[in-house]
Amino acid sequence: MANSSLFTLTLPQIKNQTILWTGLTGCTNALALATAIEQENRLFVIVTPDNHTALQLIQELTFFLQNKHPILHFPDWETLPYDVFSPLPEITSERIKTLALLPAVKRGALVVSVNTLMHKLAPREHVLANSFAIKVGDVFNLELNRLKLESVGYHCVSQVYAHAEFAIRGAIIDIFPMGSNVPFRIELWDEEIDSIRTFDAETQLSLEKIDQIQLFPAQEFPFTDDSIKHFRQAFRDHFPNASAKNTLYVDVSKGISPNGIEYYLPLFVEQTATLFDYLPQTAVLVLSESFADLAHAFYAEAEERFEQRKYDIERPLLKPEYLFLSANEWLQKTNDFARLILQSVENEANTAYPHYDFTPSNTLPDLTINAKLAEPAGARQTQKL
Repeated sequence: MANSSLFTLTLPQIKNQTILWTGLTGCTNALALATAIEQENRLFVIVTPDNHTALQLIQELTFFLQNKHPILHFPDWETLPYDVFSPLPEITSERIKTLALLPAVKRGALVVSVNTLMHKLAPREHVLANSFAIKVGDVFNLELNRLKLESVGYHCVSQVYAHAEFAIRGAIIDIFPMGSNVPFRIELWDEEIDSIRTFDAETQLSLEKIDQIQLFPAQEFPFTDDSIKHFRQAFRDHFPNASAKNTLYVDVSKGISPNGIEYYLPLFVEQTATLFDYLPQTAVLVLSESFADLAHAFYAEAEERFEQRKYDIERPLLKPEYLFLSANEWLQKTNDFARLILQSVENEANTAYPHYDFTPSNTLPDLTINAKLAEPAGARQTQKL
């Protein structure tokens, strides 16, 4: 997609300013947003109705932008509130990578669904303080780095197959970092990293040589001795009638991370955060026309599932307000950013917002060519939308 355009898009510039775009359907949403991303040195946080729409939009943006600007995805866990199973490791891996990369991304797109944006997260410090790079030439003390990897949730195994695993065999360290699609093999010369290569987890054969790798924590929340101690106290405070032999409590106390532990995240930290806390203040929130209804519907679903499941004494549940932003809290947080609302058709309820209708009759510039003029294409003027 060319960097120049026949028009300049009207976009919100300051906090709590809202601009409305109407008349965009299908992939024209992605085309208009790709144009905005190329014209603005800001991060566009595109909030989709669901995860499926998010994935489709990412494909379209990738096509239009041709990898010129980063497109991050913060995927949904693909679990329902209070489910007793955990998200797939690949999903957790991508989420952690996105959280780690966000502070450095000042321009491009972050795509996330409404539901996912309502989840509470661990504080920024957990991901940022526990992310680090390893590169060729670095001093690498085996024992110190083994302890460091274990402290951020990696497991020492005999052979590496999955995310958050590492193996040590003499002067060779295999590791499958979170956020990576492939594992890596580190070879040492004395205590210095001599080489780093990717390798095939199935055949265990070394492949491409690279210069450095980035390591992110294995979980979205801390699971250290200190955080487990915090969990134990918080669990007793929230559930004073729970048995000391409660399976969940006992497993975590032993350092075992049980399925569905994500819905107890607040018990591991002093204070929760949200994805909004990871965003630059200059970010532009791009919202669909039904964003408020979707937020209310998700929180109502969380409340309903809590009411249905709260009587299980073997698995006491945290109330929804500990795990999710309420719809009103979520909507209030959107006011801290410039907002762009996309509507397929003009809605009288939103006529108070400055808006532009992208229907062809309103969008196409004058393309008249007059051969009698010194500049025959002079009528093709850049238009302000």
